[in-house]
Amino acid sequence: MLAAPRPRVFTFLSATADEEKSAMLVNLSASLARAGSNVLLLDASSAWRGVASRQDASNAATLLEVARQERALNEVVQMMPQGFGIAAMTRGPLRAAVQDVNQARRLANAFGVLSSQSDIMVVDGELDAQDAFPIPAMASGDIVVQVANSAESIKAAYAIIKRLNAQLGRRPFGVLVTGASDQEAQLVYANMARAASRYLAIELQSMGSVPADEHLKRATRLGRSVVDAFPLALASVAFRRLAGRFMPSEAPQRGLRGMPLAGAGFGV
Repeated sequence: MLAAPRPRVFTFLSATADEEKSAMLVNLSASLARAGSNVLLLDASSAWRGVASRQDASNAATLLEVARQERALNEVVQMMPQGFGIAAMTRGPLRAAVQDVNQARRLANAFGVLSSQSDIMVVDGELDAQDAFPIPAMASGDIVVQVANSAESIKAAYAIIKRLNAQLGRRPFGVLVTGASDQEAQLVYANMARAASRYLAIELQSMGSVPADEHLKRATRLGRSVVDAFPLALASVAFRRLAGRFMPSEAPQRGLRGMPLAGAGFGV
């Protein structure tokens, strides 16, 4: 009963442009930190398109370097002005690393220790050529698919969900709509949820939406979160609402898989 709650791990897969994905992850992490959570944003992308490189936070040690016993774990996290920590899993391909059993085990252990040091870990994730995650724990936490209000993005997001379903089996996934009004986001979610239920027999859950807002770009240029720089902007209102959905609370909540969040639901 005295054990600390397990960290909540959210792995995000995006069907949007890299810039839009990065803005969402940074502002969500900043909003969670501003609301009082200890937040770590982990870039688990294998290319130079992840959130760490876009935030000029790619000079610290990587988890892969820790797994190779080249760097120490306390060299991995870099604190950002927006109030959250950021870390990178790698700066290159991970395939060869995870094929080495011992190295893959050390990488997974490093991920577990790093996640335990935060209340919430937000993961900028991607699937490999075999539709798997580099760390098994990323699949056992909650998975959220980001989608924009366009036919191309919706098609790509549904393809991601099909790949996840084929790899992980029947389980719910979250959907976060960005660049859309509430009404547009509800329609996008409803159509995706209907298709997923009919053709895949899986449940999607709406995680909310963020409207298109020029204040997001302005805040990014300032190196600040939109909630801090423009607290009355529509995007700021949306991110504060999202933070309330994602952050832990003392009251029992339930995650995407129906498990209690406090002490037992999320984590690795």
